[in-house]
Amino acid sequence: MKFVKEEDEERRDYIFQKNTKTKAGMKIIILVLILLIVGVVASGVFLELF
Repeated sequence: MKFVKEEDEERRDYIFQKNTKTKAGMKIIILVLILLIVGVVASGVFLELF
């Protein structure tokens, strides 16, 4: 099983395909995860002050 499939490969056993939709989706997911981590850290710092 291959993790990332190139656009021009003829395979069926892959998890992600390297195309623009996958790249955009991965950027959105990473951005959301970063925002969640920043939110958890910020709330921890904010609650420590009070």
